[in-house]
Amino acid sequence: MPISIVLSNLSWSTPEGRPLLSNLDLSFGAERTGLVGRNGVGKTTLIKLVSGELQPQSGSISFNGRLGILRQSVQVQAEETVADLFGASEALAVLKRAEAGEATNEELASADWTLEQRIAAALDRVGLDVTAETRLVTLSGGQRTRCGLAALIVDDPDFLILDEPTNNLDRDGRGAVIDLLSGWRAGAIVISHDRELLDTMDAIVELTSLGASRYGGNWSQYRERKALELSAAEHDFAEAEKRIAEVERSAQAAVERQARRDKAGRKMAAKGGIPRILLGGMKERAEMTGGENTRLAERRRGQALQDASAAREKIEILQPLTVKVPTSGLPANRVVLRLEGITAGYDPERPIFRSLDFVMTGPERVAITGPNGSGKTTLLALISGALEPWSGSVRVVSSALLDQRVSFLDPALSIRNNFRRINPDADENVCRAALARFMFRADAALQIVSSLSGGQLLRAGLACVLGGLVPPSLLILDEPTNHLDIDSIAAVEAGLRAYDGALLVVSHDEVFLENIGIERRLELPARAVSVLPDNR
Repeated sequence: MPISIVLSNLSWSTPEGRPLLSNLDLSFGAERTGLVGRNGVGKTTLIKLVSGELQPQSGSISFNGRLGILRQSVQVQAEETVADLFGASEALAVLKRAEAGEATNEELASADWTLEQRIAAALDRVGLDVTAETRLVTLSGGQRTRCGLAALIVDDPDFLILDEPTNNLDRDGRGAVIDLLSGWRAGAIVISHDRELLDTMDAIVELTSLGASRYGGNWSQYRERKALELSAAEHDFAEAEKRIAEVERSAQAAVERQARRDKAGRKMAAKGGIPRILLGGMKERAEMTGGENTRLAERRRGQALQDASAAREKIEILQPLTVKVPTSGLPANRVVLRLEGITAGYDPERPIFRSLDFVMTGPERVAITGPNGSGKTTLLALISGALEPWSGSVRVVSSALLDQRVSFLDPALSIRNNFRRINPDADENVCRAALARFMFRADAALQIVSSLSGGQLLRAGLACVLGGLVPPSLLILDEPTNHLDIDSIAAVEAGLRAYDGALLVVSHDEVFLENIGIERRLELPARAVSVLPDNR
């Protein structure tokens, strides 16, 4: 029987009673499916329902196959090893006792003699050079993610369910995940905002507040279909608006014609010569005709308004988000950042940087790239002043750093109050307009920062930094796309393209770097620094 996951009439609401998934019908087979949608629309909830972590409030889920599920992060204890993550510690201990001649007959009978080889093959498949004895706390977050992925595939499940598998991975790690899924021939459901990864999918399922829509093909093909749908929705909206105008013109013309007839009738009545009974009949017929015309016009107008409303809803869902920001006023060749002879780190015996020199000028756009652990976050700490160099100097113009926690925002204040605190010269209208450009409209601007999701937090930070009367000359971003949905990434890309200051960005998202116009790269290999052109 073919492998499958079937969701029938599935519904689920939040504990507060807000419907999140309603009467959902979906099926997944032996193909790679990307699950996309805006933050908060229910993607992770859907995965929890499929995995059994949550129970549907109505409807059903049926399976034919074995699931392997990877969460967004792998939580570990101090002494846990790679073998523990694989659930293989005891089985590997049995093999060691067998090699030493100390295993019991029962242990020998149940020993999995291929286990070590399968674990090694799974680790190699995700590009991870560790052993089963390696302690998980010694690995980076990205390495643990790859280790968790290897633990999923070691037993060849029928379905992989992956929630943001490339978050926090360096370029090599992302490449390993993409290569794994490119060659995966069983079923896979992948929640991701990584457009490069989504381009390896066989189908895209989009979740919106209206439900789920399935599109055959990868991310690029899905975007082409969405563009066609947007064009059709805009055409339908324009036609509905035209019908509304025509109905209103016709109704006004009918009213004017009736008014002229009524006026003529009153003149005839005033002259006399027409029997009163005929005048009464004429008046009654005029009133009936006028009433019918009014009801007809209202019906036509109501239908046109309904069509326009339906088309507008589609446009609001499909329309790519755009952001505009004020000018920074940065001159073309002004030096915005200068590092001279920087030697720094955390352990005097092992400096991360030695005699580092680097200069950025004008509205240059530079990406800091390199493998996990190469010093990208340390370099940002030096530039922002959070870390002092042991020798050398750092000179930087007006700048703003958006780290992954957006720590310059006060978590106890609302987004609106943070904006007014950071931009004291901006009035309420400027504040509200800036926040609205980053999708914080009306009461959404009053949300307390500590209650925001990761994606909302970054958007709030960008709104507060870029929405003021004069944005900073240099904007520094640390992995800005890690917690954003794809629509929000597109909005941020649009805002950064419109920003005329200098950009210094740490990111492993190649599509994002290309879309914001990165011109060169500061490459940080293992404890060494070189500056390469972007077309390396």
